[in-house]
Amino acid sequence: MRLVAIVLTYNEAHNIRSCLDALAFADERIIFDSFSPDGTAEIAKTHGARVVQRSFEDYATQRNAALKEVEGKADWVLFIDADERVSPELAAEICGVLDDERYAAWQLPRHNYIFGRLTLKAGWYPDYQTRLLRVGRTHYDPDRWVHETVIVDGERGTLQTPLIHYNYRDLAHFHQKQRRYAAYDAQILFEQSFKPKPHNYILQPLRQFRWRFITLQGYQEGWHGFLLSVLMAWYEWRKLRLLKRLWQTERR
Repeated sequence: MRLVAIVLTYNEAHNIRSCLDALAFADERIIFDSFSPDGTAEIAKTHGARVVQRSFEDYATQRNAALKEVEGKADWVLFIDADERVSPELAAEICGVLDDERYAAWQLPRHNYIFGRLTLKAGWYPDYQTRLLRVGRTHYDPDRWVHETVIVDGERGTLQTPLIHYNYRDLAHFHQKQRRYAAYDAQILFEQSFKPKPHNYILQPLRQFRWRFITLQGYQEGWHGFLLSVLMAWYEWRKLRLLKRLWQTERR
């Protein structure tokens, strides 16, 4: 097979139908599920996808296991999240580069819809994601548990058509995901022996706000950009607080 599309899932019954429908151009669609209790796997099977069940450890490990699953069976893997959609235009562009021997991976720009609004400033565009990977010449850095990093043996190309990402549905969904990311990031900093100093709790959130609202032009999004910049600054602070608790636990 030339191209296998892989979706990592856990409790994605509300998303998986539309996601798989948009991946019909792939030679095979695989759902790498973490034993979802909401019927995700069953829905995926009825939509013609192959389901592989694997307990979740972290994102990098899960994606590497998925690459291992298709080794020797496929030339390319397209990783897609359940809340992402591949447009017909992007599908055509992907199919058009599969025979290009110069590249071992391709990155895609991404259109993020946050609270129902396409968000192009404050760091959410072009938001390049390396998702089209040549099997055998790419893998994920095992030390990056979240915000995974692809290690590529060769050249990395850039596609032009954006991937569609229905990111945060509402504030509750935003907080749910960012709490998880903050915990992962704090654990990584802890394992890197980073100890926050008193001024970090003030300066790093302020830098985060300034970076998103001023440098990345979040102000052009108006109130929406201001709110997102404030929220990301808050989670920068929360990450440091979680890191402090890890050090306090270590000393006990």
